[in-house]
Amino acid sequence: MIKIKNVKKLSLLFLWLILVFNAGAQFPPISLYDTHNNQFEISDLQGENLTVVDFWATWCKPCLLAIPELVKIQDDFASQGVRIVGVNIDSPRNKSKIKPFASSRSINYTILLDPDQEMMSELNVIYVPTLIIFDNVGNQVFVHEGFTAGDQVLIRQEIEKILKYNVQ
Repeated sequence: MIKIKNVKKLSLLFLWLILVFNAGAQFPPISLYDTHNNQFEISDLQGENLTVVDFWATWCKPCLLAIPELVKIQDDFASQGVRIVGVNIDSPRNKSKIKPFASSRSINYTILLDPDQEMMSELNVIYVPTLIIFDNVGNQVFVHEGFTAGDQVLIRQEIEKILKYNVQ
């Protein structure tokens, strides 16, 4: 029988290994279509200083909580060279619902469609929502999985910290 103390240590080691092997991941060279049927790679949509990529789905309740906060973050940080890109992972049969869904929630950032979860897989994203921040050269510098009330504060603090570090 494994003691709880050892389980915690093993969990922390596992988390550390995931972060180490994902650290430094870059924009994947995958082309996806947006909701207007234009083809892009994430690097085409890169922010001047940071790019925040949010993997989400219309059926995901935590995603629905995150979206209004991401809209506010886009409004508040766009002038500082931060760009948010949503990556929707709904199946192809839900494609027609995504554009009206985005419009009804006043999403003010580009949404790419990843129905085959190709980009999600390339970046080792397992859960939605998952938010990944890339620096100005496309290196992955932060990952946040899930979303509960208050997470927007953590995300904002991380954006501010990275911006401050990048400016110096």
